[in-house]
Amino acid sequence: MNEHSHNHEDMSRSRFFVVTVLNVLITIAEFIGGVFSGSLSLISDAFHNLGDSLSIVISYVASRISLRNQDESNTYGYKRAQIITAFLNSIALVIICVILIVEAVRRFSHPEPIDGPLMLTVAVIGLLANAVSALLLNAGAKHNLNMKATYLHIMSDALSSVAIIVGGILIQIFHWNWVDPLVTILVAGYIAYESWPIIRQTNRILMEGAPKLDYEQIKSDLLEIDGVYNVHHVHAWLIDEHNIVFSAHVNLHDMKISEAEPIYREIEALLHQNYGICHVTIQAEANRGKDEDIIYDQGEDI
Repeated sequence: MNEHSHNHEDMSRSRFFVVTVLNVLITIAEFIGGVFSGSLSLISDAFHNLGDSLSIVISYVASRISLRNQDESNTYGYKRAQIITAFLNSIALVIICVILIVEAVRRFSHPEPIDGPLMLTVAVIGLLANAVSALLLNAGAKHNLNMKATYLHIMSDALSSVAIIVGGILIQIFHWNWVDPLVTILVAGYIAYESWPIIRQTNRILMEGAPKLDYEQIKSDLLEIDGVYNVHHVHAWLIDEHNIVFSAHVNLHDMKISEAEPIYREIEALLHQNYGICHVTIQAEANRGKDEDIIYDQGEDI
């Protein structure tokens, strides 16, 4: 790692720390403000900020775990640590959102008094803190995917704060207490909507779902390699959102192993360059399976 990259990483870590501290302070302020003002929307946003704070901390820990090399216990390494963390965090957020929406619906029929000025004050403080966090992460978000994801979370927090501020103003001017549960439903719905794609993607990875690849095109490309005359029994899966593992049975003309090795290297290079596949396992065969399809569907083997 060069000096510029090292300095940039140190800066990223320090900014992450400041943003985490700000999120924790916002969470405490909004939760206390929500309890004393009677504002459910503040409490819902406090849980959102708590989720973001935990995400930053847990994601950092998971990212450190994922850097471990593969060993006898985990021959593919520990990259799934971040996937499991993202999955569990998103599930927790959706559960919290459902609870808040149920409580908000109850408050429509049983409205409770709300301290509009306190609700408004806390929401403004939250918005200012989110603005500072966004400014701290803005530059790094252009170079670091992890910071970019956190930056997007902070921007969603800022939008939530704006919605609560609008609600607080309406409650203060028109005494429309029903605005608070309405804002709660909107904020909770938005958070759940934001979390659902993460749940789907991480679940797909954990269930060994296949990446979106054009398998027929892969077969066509491999058949262009001299010596290859069929490809079948293909499997592909994701270790995490970036690393694709691929295995295939490849029919080659009868030859020595030393003659087949250059073909292996050509196959690996093609799959890596054209399809972003990082790990390739090839089983060479002469005639076995030469008439089988690319995806094995005989129901006898994975």
